[in-house]
Amino acid sequence: MLRSLNSSVSGMKAFQNKLDVIGNNIANVNTIGFKKSRIMFQDVLSQTVRGSSTPNGNAGGTNPVQIGLGVKTASVDTIHTPGSPTTTNLSSDLYIDGNGYFVVQNDSGSKYLTRAGNFDRDAKGDLVTPQGFKVLGFDATTDQLGPINIDSDLYVSYTIDFNGVVRGVAADGTSTDIATIGTSVVSNPAGLKKVGGSMYELTGNADIVTNVDNLISKRQDNKAGQIVSGQLEMSNVDLSEEITEMIIAQRGFQANAKVITVSDSILEELVNLKR
Repeated sequence: MLRSLNSSVSGMKAFQNKLDVIGNNIANVNTIGFKKSRIMFQDVLSQTVRGSSTPNGNAGGTNPVQIGLGVKTASVDTIHTPGSPTTTNLSSDLYIDGNGYFVVQNDSGSKYLTRAGNFDRDAKGDLVTPQGFKVLGFDATTDQLGPINIDSDLYVSYTIDFNGVVRGVAADGTSTDIATIGTSVVSNPAGLKKVGGSMYELTGNADIVTNVDNLISKRQDNKAGQIVSGQLEMSNVDLSEEITEMIIAQRGFQANAKVITVSDSILEELVNLKR
């Protein structure tokens, strides 16, 4: 009887975790570049009541008799399927039509990967994220990796082509190549670690190369996908799927709570046997 109580408690905890994952997915249904998560369960140890036996002579074999002891979370996976593009017509909004990632850098030099291409120029002309992280690319003159600067004193506007080449347009209409946006492709995107702001940190299970610098290259070299200016990648959360999973989690939680109620009633009957 106590086994049923413990198993049901573990089931309630597992479905609560599932609701937490679903709630986060739904909350980020409109977040640029967001990748949904899914939770997978697995059973825990089973109590063996009787072991198995092999066939012997005229006697047949028997199967083991085991009683499960509950459930636990096996994994929470990040699903890196592409989200739908939405048109914004802003030159600084970028969408990768492929499996690549933009690379951004904070003020301390730490680098992160992101699919959220809602960039803009700051007062110094650097291409930055909403958090102020600088977008990295290769300088057109030196081919060195660094922040992309579009000097507003030299260029009245700028364009970004499908290869990620940033061209500044001067007042007289002449254009000049400024830099090429750097992108990265990792072997196992599910191994990336979320750090917030639709950004990811490289881990040892995301790619054999553990130094982000060695993963950054130009789009035509790493086949990360075409870079589309004037579009953004929306979240890959499917609301109909999430609502369905939420119903399953709700009913699973209720069913486990019901088992606890029934077990409690039976225990109460056992206690009252003495009366």
